Amino acid sequence: MSETVTLSRDGATAYLTLNRPEIHNAFDDALIAELTAQLRDLNQDARVRAVVLTGTGKSFSAGADLNWMSRMAAYTEAENRADALALADLMETLDTLRKPVIGRIQGSAFGGGVGLVACCDLVVAAEHARFALPEVRLGLIPAAIAPYVLAAMGERAARRYFISGERFDAATAAQLGLVHQTAPAEELDAAVNRWLEGALSNGPRAMAEAKALVRTVAEAPRDDDLRRQTADWIAALRVGDEGQEGLNAFLEKRAPQWQQPS
Repeated sequence: MSETVTLSRDGATAYLTLNRPEIHNAFDDALIAELTAQLRDLNQDARVRAVVLTGTGKSFSAGADLNWMSRMAAYTEAENRADALALADLMETLDTLRKPVIGRIQGSAFGGGVGLVACCDLVVAAEHARFALPEVRLGLIPAAIAPYVLAAMGERAARRYFISGERFDAATAAQLGLVHQTAPAEELDAAVNRWLEGALSNGPRAMAEAKALVRTVAEAPRDDDLRRQTADWIAALRVGDEGQEGLNAFLEKRAPQWQQPS
C-alpha cells in the first residue's frame, strides 16, 4: 500500500494516520480504499485492542480532494454511485469496527472529514480545530456521511449545518456531541493517552459488544423483542470466558487477565 495512510503500533494500540498534509489530508478514491482495507485488517487482528485515528499537518481532513472532485464531475451517474458507495463503505467499516476507535483530531475537519470524526467512539479535538459540512456550497449534499453525523450531533443541529454550510469551532462541536473533549494542541496526546488507558483496562469483547449494543438499541423499538434480546445478550456475556474472568477478578480483588502484561 502507499503512504497516504500510515500504520504504526504501540503494544495493543494501532495508530492510523492520514498522511497527505500538503493537501490537508483530503480524500480521494485511493485514500478511501486504503483506509478501508487497513481498518478491515485491524478488525481481524486479535493483538489490536484499540485504534487511534489522526492526521498529519495542519488539518485532520479537508474532505474531498479537488482533483478527485474534478474527475467525479466527468463520471456517469453509475460511476458516481460506485464512488459514493466506496465512501459509505469506509464510514460503515469505521463505525462498526469491533475495537474502540479514538479520534485524535489535531486540526480542522470538513465534509467527509466530519464523517470520520462522527464514526469514532471517543473523540479529542484540538481547541483550534474547526468543522464544517460545506457540500451545499458546491450544489451537493453530505449524503454518504449523513447517517453517522446525524447519530453524532442530532437531527436539529444537522439540519442547520447541512443547510448553512457554516463553520463551527471545537467548543461548539463538543456541545453538539460530535467531539467528546477539547484540549490545547500541546495537551492533545495526553488526553488521548488517558482515553487509551481506560480502554485498555476494559474487557475487549465487552467493548465490542457495547458498541453493537448501542447501535442495536438505538435502531430498535422498545418492545418485548428488544427486552428479550438485551436479556439474552447480558446472560451470554455473564457465562462467557471474559465475563466470568471479570466477575471473578472483581470478587477476588485482583486485576483481570486482560490487564496483565503479555
